[in-house]
Amino acid sequence: MRSAASSVFTTLLSHGPLTRAEVGRRTSLSPAAVTKAVRPLMRLGYLVEGEDEEARPAVGRPANLVWVDGGRALFIGIKVTGDEIIAVLTDLRCRIRLVRHVPLTGREPWTVLPALAALVRELLTEADGFGVRVEGLGIAIAGDVDRAGGVVRYSPFLGWRDVPLADIAATETGLPVTVDNDVRALTVAEHWFGAGVGLSDFALVTVGAGIGCGLVVHGQVVSGAHGVAGEIGHLPIDPLGPLCHCGNRGCVEAIASDPAILRAVRAATDRPVTDAADALALAHGGDPGVTGVYARAGEAIGQAIGVLVNILGPERVIISGEGLAAYDLVAEGVRGAFAASAFGTASQCDVTTRPLPFAEWARGAAATAIQSFMGSGMWEEPR
Repeated sequence: MRSAASSVFTTLLSHGPLTRAEVGRRTSLSPAAVTKAVRPLMRLGYLVEGEDEEARPAVGRPANLVWVDGGRALFIGIKVTGDEIIAVLTDLRCRIRLVRHVPLTGREPWTVLPALAALVRELLTEADGFGVRVEGLGIAIAGDVDRAGGVVRYSPFLGWRDVPLADIAATETGLPVTVDNDVRALTVAEHWFGAGVGLSDFALVTVGAGIGCGLVVHGQVVSGAHGVAGEIGHLPIDPLGPLCHCGNRGCVEAIASDPAILRAVRAATDRPVTDAADALALAHGGDPGVTGVYARAGEAIGQAIGVLVNILGPERVIISGEGLAAYDLVAEGVRGAFAASAFGTASQCDVTTRPLPFAEWARGAAATAIQSFMGSGMWEEPR
């Protein structure tokens, strides 16, 4: 169970500035309990009472608002793709202060990790100019990631297996390190700061190099007993479909991911289509074989979302990822397959799109570092 201090701080982080009475209503805490939680956090400088210059109260609203002082601490978030490392420096409110991109010359751990450490050191140097400590580092990686152990069990896009990333990065940087699946990290950021704020149950579905899904159930981002909850990309929806890298046939990812679409487009056109831009150009040019490939991808995504909604009943499903560049080609298939798959009133679920660049995924990694920092004893006053 979360402590009152954690509940109050998280509420203010996502919804603040708020009056103490509003904090009490949102957390179901008594006025005395709110005051008891707020007082030490104000002494430590994490909370401020007054008027937040970025959220001025409406006319007639009292000015004694409580809000999180974003400048009290800094965090680094990193998203590793198959081609580059994207890093951000954020404040305690997860507002991006700096963004850096470094191309990768290889995907092996011995190539990526030195580049990652050098980038962190660069940001630590730049953070000195803010006059505030960097309190944590979050790293987001696609694939099967054990957050508790800090281990990348398997990342198909990087080809990594059983890499103790948190320990290595902590040794190299001297920072507390949180390692998580990239979609789950992005879900944390959307839950606290984005399209999921205020929702107790929602899902974030990402389309692009893979098909991912982050889940928020009863206000908590969940990973499941084995850390792979939400893997809708590996729902087998067509037993006669193409082979997936997981070993099964007809997975959503084997039909609707960018690499799968490229393979299908090449087969449909007998052309050496090399990237998503080429495939999109053919589709927008009206090639019926190519438009059919995208329609099938949309149907696979919509069917998977229907299964997800039937099982969990979220208030909203947010679709994001670099694959949104082709959403006009898959939207009809998504809508039709979702409507056909969703049972009864589950079809009323709000399915929406939200483009998020990779800097936002790195921000998600920073959000996991903030989350870990909040659970690390930040509430305790020095003796």
